[in-house]
Amino acid sequence: MVGKAGMKAGLIGAAILFVLTLLDALVGLAEVPALSCLCCGLPLLAYAGIGVLAGSFLSTPRSAGTGAGAGAIAGLVSGVVAGVVRIIVMAVRMATSDVGQQVVSLTNPDILRQLAEVGIDPRSLATFTGWGGVGIAGTLCCAASLAVGAVLGAIGGAIFAAAKSD
Repeated sequence: MVGKAGMKAGLIGAAILFVLTLLDALVGLAEVPALSCLCCGLPLLAYAGIGVLAGSFLSTPRSAGTGAGAGAIAGLVSGVVAGVVRIIVMAVRMATSDVGQQVVSLTNPDILRQLAEVGIDPRSLATFTGWGGVGIAGTLCCAASLAVGAVLGAIGGAIFAAAKSD
């Protein structure tokens, strides 16, 4: 029953976090600092709310332990979706920005000349570095979404289940 409640709340939460992550990306493009701060905190509240939702889907009698389990499952499911969407957003931003040229301009000219002598185009280095950054940052971002989602979901589910055990 815990797994079913967690999955059900997690799928609902995944839709919510999908929208919040896209909203955060759009606000980031608009470069409005006040809205960026707001959009940064909303997913944290959403994870706790998803945990509460998972706790509410549990059959009575509920306990804090079962609520925490259902909330953690819901947070993990939602965290996967939020992490994948954030990776896609970062990849799109990387593809549409001029990061490659910035990497080349920061590289030592002697290194660029040696690469050209060997037959390696310096722009390929910039492309590799840029997409490698998306991979590393995306992995860290996805792992953080999973961890934060599981912890906050478990807290929300445990508090709700303990408060409404009947």
